[in-house]
Parts: sequence; C-alpha cells; structure tokens
Amino acid sequence: MAEYAKEHYDFPLTKKSEHKPLKGVRVIDAGNMVAAPFATVLLADFGADVIKIEHPKHGDGQRKLEPIMDGIPLWWKSVARNKRCITLDLGKPEGAEIFKQLVKGTDVVVENYRPGTFEKWGIGYDAIRAVDPRIIMLRISGFGQTGPYKNRAGFGRVAEAMSGLTNLIGEPDGPPMSPGYPLGDLIAGIFGSLSVMMALYHRDLRNGEGQMIDLALYEAVFRFLDFDPIQYDQMKTVHHRTGNRVAYVAPSSMFKTKDGKYLTLAASTQSVWLRLAEAIGRIDMTTDPKFIDNSARVENSIECNGVVGAWIEQHTRDEVIEHFDKHGVAYSAVFDMEDAFRDLQYRAREAMVRVPDPDLGEAIVQNVVPKFSATPGSVDFLGRKLGEDNEAILCGELGISKEKLVELKAAGIV
Repeated sequence: MAEYAKEHYDFPLTKKSEHKPLKGVRVIDAGNMVAAPFATVLLADFGADVIKIEHPKHGDGQRKLEPIMDGIPLWWKSVARNKRCITLDLGKPEGAEIFKQLVKGTDVVVENYRPGTFEKWGIGYDAIRAVDPRIIMLRISGFGQTGPYKNRAGFGRVAEAMSGLTNLIGEPDGPPMSPGYPLGDLIAGIFGSLSVMMALYHRDLRNGEGQMIDLALYEAVFRFLDFDPIQYDQMKTVHHRTGNRVAYVAPSSMFKTKDGKYLTLAASTQSVWLRLAEAIGRIDMTTDPKFIDNSARVENSIECNGVVGAWIEQHTRDEVIEHFDKHGVAYSAVFDMEDAFRDLQYRAREAMVRVPDPDLGEAIVQNVVPKFSATPGSVDFLGRKLGEDNEAILCGELGISKEKLVELKAAGIV
C-alpha cells in the first residue's frame, strides 16, 4: 500500500448504504470516455446497478488517461466506482446479440459514440426498443443526433469552445482559454443523469413509455451560459472575457495576499459590499457616489478592485481569512488539493472517503453528492479490472455456459 500523509487517515472509511434510492434500476453503460461514464457513475452512487461494457482488447479509453500510478489508472478508479465491468465487442454480430440479451429487463442504456455507430452495429434505439419497449436510451454526442454537424467528432474541449464558454475564460487582451479539465463532458454527464431520472419518472410514475434522449455536449455547456443568449437577443451585447473580474459585479477579482496566496471574492449583493468595506476599514466608500451601488462600482471596477487588492496584499492569507470571517465577508481562498485535504469543512462534511481497493489497498475519492437524509448513496468499491464481472453477469445472469464463455473469449467477442 502507498505511504500516505497523516491527513489521509483523518477522512472516514466509506460506509455502505442499504437504502439507496435507485436500487432496482438497471443501467448499461455502453459508452466510452468521460461524458457517458460520468453520467452513469452518478446513478451508480445512488444504487443503480450499472453494467459497464468495454471492448475486450482496448477497454474504455479512460483507463489509459493519466494519472496512472504503477500501471493503475487512478481516474478509472473514480469514474468506474460502483459499476460492474464486462467486456463485449458490440461491433461483432454475436456481441450485438449478447448485448440485446442484456437489454431485456434493463431500464437504461447509455452510449456516447458518433451518431449512426450503434445503428451500424444493429443495436440502435429502434433495435433495442424492439427487444424491450420500456427501454430508455441516453445518447450523448458532440453535436447531437441531427443537424449538419452530427457526424463530426466532438468532446468536452470542442463543446466548451462552440458553446461560447471558452471565449469567456482568460484576460481581455489574451487568447480564449480552456478550463484545463474536461468540463464540457462532466456538464453533459450531469444533464445525462438528470435526463435519465426524468425519463424514468415519466415511464414509471405517469404510466408513460420508454424513449430516446438526444444530448449534445455543446448544448449542455451552452445551457450553463444562462443569460448570454437573452442578453445578445435583446441588447446585441456580446459577453467577452474579463479575466478574474466578473463583468456585472464589483468589486470582484482574484487577489494576491502578502504571502503569495490567492483569494477570490465578488460583492454580488449590497450587504456583502457593506461588510467588505467595513472589513478593510473603508466605510467611507459606501457613501461615495463612485461606489454607492453595484452599477456605480461596475463603472469604476478597476479603482474599486484596486482598493480591495491593496488591503489584501498587505496581509497574509490567514490574516485575511480571520478578518473576513469576523465581518461575514463572502470569499474563498483558492484551494489546491493539499488545501482541500487539510480543510476543516471538507472533513466535517465528509466530502471525501477512504475506500478499500485490491490494487491500492485504500484510496480517497469524493463522497457521494448530494447528501440524502433517508436514502443516501455510498461508494462501495472503486473501478474494477477489465472484464472482472464477465462470468458473474454473462454466465450467472444470462445463462451462458462457462464453456461458451471460453469460446467467446477466444473469438475476441468478450
């Protein structure tokens, strides 16, 4: 087992919940890479029986993404937690037939290949609906199942750019910047799990039917921009990059402390501004016409931010935190992961848990979000090895003989 700093052991060992709200819901994760696996892990955390299907030879591409420690893909351990893993070549006719057997009695199928791929394999929505008309199929793609761009390759970074998000990140006189993390994929994953729950509600509680859900990555990220479309429509105003400053709130920025740390704040309400002014000893600014309300402060944001920044840079991060907490200022220190591991709020909320693992001995991952009072989710185990559950599912649940399983493996189907 790896050597850990003391703070590793300050987080609780995961506790298996016996009352997960999605117990009895069966999901097939037939996707690849970030968006689909993230959508399904959110369901798995709350009790859905998620069967992860991977190519027998290549596996899910996320197994090959860094960070990898001693050959162990750490990202996979997190994104595939609580999922049972089998291998199946869906592009081969016999693999497609086994897939259809899995679909019987399943509630949800999730895939994120290019539009038309599953149809080419004979397992598109119409084909699996013929097997089970109650099936819900979530289809995630870069640009959606329709339109002139539908056959383009797409992933998070592409969606972030096309949605307009990338254009909002960076300094005004610098280039657009990507978040440095597949934010677009993760946003789509959240919309994906939400859409599955709405479709299940319609089917099961309103005597509805199964359906196909068409989720485009760029549309999911675009929805996060909220007011940008209506602002352009009504005012013909294009929202541009403002660096660390929020275009519609002042003061707001990233501020450097005396000891070289960073804090951020945005005085998004008048009461926050009044408390901040008091905290930095500048009550006089609250009656100055240049700073009297948010509109005035936005017009004079450079000067306003400069006053706040000048005070902050004269104090250490700990001093600023103590002072701002005393005055009820809304702010946050800019955390790195070391900060998160040592933070009292993270520990008090059990935001991370220790999970036993046969490869790592024990590892810390994010706890389930959000927290339910009566039917909480839990992290029962981390991502499993390629095909670890082949025998249990294909033989134990589908009735394929062990001899047949050996043949399927030799043929490269599993």
